[in-house]
Amino acid sequence: MQQREQISVFDMFKIGIGPSSSHTLGPWRAAQQFVQSLDEQGALPLVQQVKILLYGSLAKTGVGHGTDIAILLGLSGDDPVTFEVDQVTPKIAHIKTSHQLILGGMLPVSFYADDDLLFLFNESLPYHPNAVTFQAFLNNGRAVSETYYSIGGGFVVKEGASGQTKAEVDLPFPIDTASELLHWCIKTGLRISEVVAENELAWRSEQETRTGILNIFKVLKECIYRGCHTTGQLPGGLNVARRAAKLNARLIGNHQYSNYDEWVVAIRATGDSFKNTLDWVSCFALAVNEENASFGRVVTAPTNGAAGVIPAVLQYYIAFCGGDTEQKIINFLFTASEIGSIFKKGATISAAMGGCQAEIGVSSAMAAAALTECMGGTQRQVLMAAEIAMEHHLGLTCDPIGGLVQVPCIERNTMGAIKAITASQLALQSNPEKAKVSLDAVVKTMWHTALDMNSKYKETSDGGLAINIPISLPEC
Repeated sequence: MQQREQISVFDMFKIGIGPSSSHTLGPWRAAQQFVQSLDEQGALPLVQQVKILLYGSLAKTGVGHGTDIAILLGLSGDDPVTFEVDQVTPKIAHIKTSHQLILGGMLPVSFYADDDLLFLFNESLPYHPNAVTFQAFLNNGRAVSETYYSIGGGFVVKEGASGQTKAEVDLPFPIDTASELLHWCIKTGLRISEVVAENELAWRSEQETRTGILNIFKVLKECIYRGCHTTGQLPGGLNVARRAAKLNARLIGNHQYSNYDEWVVAIRATGDSFKNTLDWVSCFALAVNEENASFGRVVTAPTNGAAGVIPAVLQYYIAFCGGDTEQKIINFLFTASEIGSIFKKGATISAAMGGCQAEIGVSSAMAAAALTECMGGTQRQVLMAAEIAMEHHLGLTCDPIGGLVQVPCIERNTMGAIKAITASQLALQSNPEKAKVSLDAVVKTMWHTALDMNSKYKETSDGGLAINIPISLPEC
């Protein structure tokens, strides 16, 4: 019998640093795991040199996504949850100018980026397009080589190891598909968020989960607030101007507020007309992904490239729909995480595997489902909302210009958020018994679409907008 994949809410929502979960957070985690593996083998003190080989999509868009930066920080013993974002640039500059890497934060080794970090643009490994091989050469003449795959959303799989990232537990409600989720809801009468809450108890106490989720929300709201109050240009060479702060100032009247809570009160005071809420949702999404593109602190939701959709819809719920209590916020994130896990199990959340439908599409489905439950929808309406949102992202390609998570990625988050709200409204006004397409059917269709999609539209920057917009950037 095949082992079920067990995914926690904290697997779907991870705190990290932008700009990409698959190309930044995943490689960062892989580098940390390699250092840990060397330590466990007793090889860490013997290392004289390290080489890094990047394959496939990690090679082709690695520079624009900060893959090289993430790997160097991971090898240095830094953690993406706690590392100060304003230290990213100076630390990387020091490594490259000093030609020295402090492996695991303990062992100095010689490191020349041009020779020791290789982008193999024309080579791919069969398991997944996002592959990295680490090689450590020891002073006893031996070498240790390990290959890792960053499979989307910050999830990492070591070659030859199980894809299960943590110890298996006895879940009261094992779920792989939407139909299984609905089965448990009908049998128990529980809402989707309540099913998730019960499953989380298999890993930790209710209080630990609550504290963890509220910490996730803390990072989300800080990211939105920071993005809405930061001006300037995004790094990377495209000279993309930040827009969220200017839009925020225009909507709120250039008033200054000292904290997030005061700011939310001011947002509500601007009114809830369609045009106003539409502008605010776009502003929230832009803010998060501008932070993401600037190596800011974000939460994978379920990825970094799509990190603005769920926060934007959640902020809409908080500011305009009365969702301003801790329990409502927790329920929103619980429901969203379960829908995301169904897509990961049945398809993919990796743009390198499935195009942007796997990132923006999934995040939109997650947000639509969460909003629908929080607005009083039935379990079937929640699943219907997720299906509607994904149905209208099917086939969406990933074609980042210059390999940067900026154009068209940032604006796509605004589109995903608006589609999520629309999908929720449609589901709440519909009878799901008459729906022609199930969520499981759209998950299956998304996966088949991913398999059929040309590789140049899967986060390689080999097609679409990436080759039709004239720019002057180094190859990446």
